[in-house]
Amino acid sequence: MSQTPKKALITGITGQDGSYLAELLLEKGYEVHGIVRRASQFNTHRIDHLYIDPHDPRARLFLHYGDLTDGSRLVTLLEKVQPNEVYNLAAQSHVRVSFDEPEFTGLSTGVGSTRLLEAIRMIGLECRYYQASSSEMFGATPPPQNEDTPFWPRSPYGAAKVYAYWMTRNYREAYGMFATNGILFNHESPRRGETFVTRKISMAVSNIVAGKQDYLYMGNLDSVRDWGYAKDYVEAMWLMLQAERPSDYVVATGTAYSVRDFLQFAFEHVELDWEKYVRFDERYLRPSEVDSLIGDATKARDELGWTPKVLTPELARLMVDADLKTIDLRTKLPAQL
Repeated sequence: MSQTPKKALITGITGQDGSYLAELLLEKGYEVHGIVRRASQFNTHRIDHLYIDPHDPRARLFLHYGDLTDGSRLVTLLEKVQPNEVYNLAAQSHVRVSFDEPEFTGLSTGVGSTRLLEAIRMIGLECRYYQASSSEMFGATPPPQNEDTPFWPRSPYGAAKVYAYWMTRNYREAYGMFATNGILFNHESPRRGETFVTRKISMAVSNIVAGKQDYLYMGNLDSVRDWGYAKDYVEAMWLMLQAERPSDYVVATGTAYSVRDFLQFAFEHVELDWEKYVRFDERYLRPSEVDSLIGDATKARDELGWTPKVLTPELARLMVDADLKTIDLRTKLPAQL
């Protein structure tokens, strides 16, 4: 007799992390449900390769319209799907944009998590809940940062994530929910949004090589970050929900590189001098900067057995290669490239 597969519900399934997590869970035999926002155009390109028509008996990925700003819809979906695991990855996740849209960031990134937690509590759903917390919560607190490091957010995004973090802990402690925070440090991939700094760099390198771009305009090059590979990090998310008890975990590589370093890795991969192509533009500066985020993931290593596989130099090369391939498929680069 075949065993009933586990069900997972992912908010933010169309994003970078959501797409990699959906892949991982499908590989593990899960039935995966994702919440997508209604729009006039489809925004599912990151998961199109996973999708099978739901009329096909092989289908194990199902998409539902919904939004974290609509609590009643969340209740309806949770009652319908009855997931064993809920991964809350949805957010207005761009730090610089959060200064322009602080209220929306608070409603979606912060209060949205409360709506989801409360919906789970209201219907009495027995599930395990993952909250996507962020290293931006640490903000101005000096590195290295771990689970006991005080929060000092320096953006509306970081502040909203702090709220969501504490609400997750509150529901765990007040109602006995299996609710865990994954405090993920910067994690990137070829699926990263095109306005995020690492993808902006990898795309610019590829466009410059192809003769489609002359210069790359950047803001602060001195910020230091702990960059990992998103595909590695979603495995840590899953491991957190397989643990015996719920807890909170930093997920990071423990290495430190500046934006300038990332530029150098990316441009050197195609044998170019980055300083010849990069120009400064103050519009990309944040009103308040976060100087250095470097994570200590000792707890995740010791309790979950998780370690990163890809570090920043390899990540930069991996992203450039992916963008070069995309351009090559579209326009056919010269043979020597």
